[in-house]
Amino acid sequence: MPLDIVIATVPLLEEWRAVHNAIIPTDPLSAADVAERSARNRLTLGYDSGVLVGNATVRPPVDPDGVATVIVRILPEHRRRGLGSAYLESELAEARATGARRIETVVLESNADGLAFALARGFVEHDRYVLDGDTVAFIDLHLPE
Repeated sequence: MPLDIVIATVPLLEEWRAVHNAIIPTDPLSAADVAERSARNRLTLGYDSGVLVGNATVRPPVDPDGVATVIVRILPEHRRRGLGSAYLESELAEARATGARRIETVVLESNADGLAFALARGFVEHDRYVLDGDTVAFIDLHLPE
C-alpha cells in the first residue's frame, strides 16, 4: 500500500505536533504554535497502512526569489523503508506547484538519519545556527539549481 498523505486539519494538528516534537525535541512546539503554522504552511501527515509514520511541512515561497522550504520527518521506527523518499517526492511536487524556484530544507544536527537522508537526495548545506538557549544546531540545506 502506498504512503497516504493527508492535510493536517484542525483535528489532526495534535498528531502533527507529536511527530514534530518527537523528532525535534530541542524546539518543541505548542498547540498554538502548530495552529499558527497551519495557517501559513502546508502541514501534512503520512500514514502507511493506517499507521502514522511521519509529517511534513511545506513553506511556500513568499519572497521574490521563490524560495520554498520542504521538511519531511519520519519517525525512527519507520525509516529505511522508502517512506521518506515517497513523502519527499510528493512534497517537492507540492512546493514546485506553488512556484518555488529554490527548495530548501532544515535538519536538526543531532538527527544523523535526517541529515544523511537529505544529503543522499542532493541537498547541499549552506548554513548552521543555534537558537538562543539551545546547544544543538539546525542545518539549512538546499537543492542545487
